[in-house]
Amino acid sequence: MNDVQLMDPPTEEGALSFARRFVRSDAFMLLFREGMGLVEQTAAYLDGDGRKDAAALPREVALSYATESMRLTTRLMQLASWLLTQRAVAEGELTAEQARTEQNKVRIGEPMGTPTEHIVAQLPQRLRDLMAHAGRLQARVRHLENQMNGTATTSEAANPVQNQLANLQARLGIIW
Repeated sequence: MNDVQLMDPPTEEGALSFARRFVRSDAFMLLFREGMGLVEQTAAYLDGDGRKDAAALPREVALSYATESMRLTTRLMQLASWLLTQRAVAEGELTAEQARTEQNKVRIGEPMGTPTEHIVAQLPQRLRDLMAHAGRLQARVRHLENQMNGTATTSEAANPVQNQLANLQARLGIIW
């Protein structure tokens, strides 16, 4: 795996270049392993202890548990699809154009709303932890996807602090 190369001064093209180089970096592989590991952890929980946890919940909370576990699974499948597609590009199995076609089929959606705090507080802690981790991972992937597609919001593109953070990430191979 190649290390991240030094980035040019922050510009819109620099952000695109950073994002494209990022998928070929060790830092991307850490993100990839984190995402795929989260998929495995979630599946293990939902098929194991999660079933026991859900059975012990009051009816209205059990309904929220079912809804949130389906939303979590959907979010993670979208993330896994994105990560696998980007890895295929990095390894030369897909061209960037083929990846764009595939990514148009499965988009990383807007962050999903959450139930009221009262309901969330009654969900099992492990499910809440998995939901929070998936939400953070989704935000990171959406940011990278926006940089790669050149669709970063004006505030992202014009934010000098964000540009400096991206520069540091590229130089140090850090994932936030």
